[in-house]
Amino acid sequence: MFPPRLSEVRRNAAAKMENLYGTTLARLREICRNEALPAFAAGQIARWLYVRRAEGIDAMTDLSRAARQHLSERYEARIMPPLRTSVSADGTKKYLFGSPDGGYVETAYIPDGGRATLCVSSQVGCRMGCRFCATGRQGLRRSLSAGEILNQIIAIPESPSLTNIVFMGMGEPLDNCDNVLAAIEILTAPWGMAWSPTRITLSTAGVTPQLDRLLRETKVHVAVSLHNPFHDQRAEIMPIERAYPVRELSEMLRRHDFSGQRRLSFEYILMEGLNDTPAHIRELRRLLNGLKCRINIIRFHRIPGSPYFSPSRQRMEAFRDALTAGGIHTTIRASRGEDIQAACGLLSTAEAMGKDARDDSAGTRTDDMGGTACTQP
Repeated sequence: MFPPRLSEVRRNAAAKMENLYGTTLARLREICRNEALPAFAAGQIARWLYVRRAEGIDAMTDLSRAARQHLSERYEARIMPPLRTSVSADGTKKYLFGSPDGGYVETAYIPDGGRATLCVSSQVGCRMGCRFCATGRQGLRRSLSAGEILNQIIAIPESPSLTNIVFMGMGEPLDNCDNVLAAIEILTAPWGMAWSPTRITLSTAGVTPQLDRLLRETKVHVAVSLHNPFHDQRAEIMPIERAYPVRELSEMLRRHDFSGQRRLSFEYILMEGLNDTPAHIRELRRLLNGLKCRINIIRFHRIPGSPYFSPSRQRMEAFRDALTAGGIHTTIRASRGEDIQAACGLLSTAEAMGKDARDDSAGTRTDDMGGTACTQP
């Protein structure tokens, strides 16, 4: 039986009222036209939503009482709190949100000195099918709306102190491109939350046409999940390689300018004997030659039944040093929140299976549960 808050989500969904959170200024103007409200009301509503974080249309006191009452018949301004919060010994927090269809969405808060990064999800599950990913084992239930994406940012108590947002949670962001772009527009627009795009990073497995669109329409940073430079080997662990080969992806990236503030990085989960050989180093140099980029090496956390293992720290450092010597700036990213199942897909999978994730995390190491733990961008 689901907690009362999730039941409330379902009741609200059944009412079929449009949540104003997640609406762009263009959509708000359309609503105002349809409801015979003055054009300037769209900007007023946007400020109440994205600056003042209003909960409820009645709170929008610079709209007339009649306008508020009229809007309340068809729309709502609702922020949904997380169902559960897990706190790691290193300060990382994992938030679990409910979904109207009974699924779960994970969000990770990662403090680090003066930085406070939030890792948000874009889908309930994922259909990319990457062999090393716990979320990929769930399959795709549905994509999140722009409002559901933004809710992860707005609904947590640390929201005012966030310095960075990373789209590195559950799902493939570019498989939900329209809603992700709408969320980014609201995050970065002067009428919205007015974030600098340089505070936002989007991670993708490499949906090449949509990545090209993202690069044209936004200025956010990009992180490509690479994990193997050889076509056949990458296709074995990342089926998307068959549709969008990484070599074609790298050629598309060369058509874009990364000489300014925008960063391009490649995520590389090291798996012993699979992608950590001298041949892989040589091929990475060839594949990325001429691109202004960096490689972030990530330790693999083993999935039950998986044949993959993480190499030793010494081997990871040797791999990093060889790439750096070859002219590719390479770092090893520290994993965060391992004791609270902060890796994507672990907590929601356990919840969906009817397990108590808190008890599991207390008695089982995250790298025995599978996935890759949270990292800073």
